[in-house]
Amino acid sequence: MNSPNGFLKKTIDLGGRYFSLQILKFENGSFVSLSEGINKIGSMVVSLNMGQNPVTTTVIPSKEDSVFLKLIAEKICYKMNGIAIVSAFIKKEIDSETAKVLIAEISDMIEN
Repeated sequence: MNSPNGFLKKTIDLGGRYFSLQILKFENGSFVSLSEGINKIGSMVVSLNMGQNPVTTTVIPSKEDSVFLKLIAEKICYKMNGIAIVSAFIKKEIDSETAKVLIAEISDMIEN
């Protein structure tokens, strides 16, 4: 569901695993929350577009999938030429196909 104030929300079903995706868009960046199951704050990464190489900082470390979070944050900050704050609560490790689908869904929502 999209709203005119820049808040986007979607539920993604990937083989019985349900992910809640919430995005709050601003002119200079976005907050992205990805939660498996019920909505929770999880690991958090912040990226800032500084030209060719984004600067990325981990705010809340992840036991797994830290590369996944970094990829999402850097992709968003590069596309928006700004700041990306990404939080992800994922119950168990995700495979590469699940990661690709989630990244594609996030990218589609950011671009539209």
